[in-house]
Amino acid sequence: MKECNEGYLFALFNSTSHVLAAEKILKNRGIPYKLIPVPRTLSSDCGICIRFCREDRQTVESLLSERIEDFRIDTG
Repeated sequence: MKECNEGYLFALFNSTSHVLAAEKILKNRGIPYKLIPVPRTLSSDCGICIRFCREDRQTVESLLSERIEDFRIDTG
């Protein structure tokens, strides 16, 4: 994963299928990300989330909002 100058954000989802769909979208667009367990400080209906660089927030939100229902971005 690339160096994140501004730190990381987390995309949280209601289901594993949404996480996997989001992963496919980000992978196809070349956006660096990492699948990780949801941090204890966060709450989610799904145990997996996507961690990505804060500077990619606008791109990630735009890409995911077009195709994924019920996700949110959290700062952790």
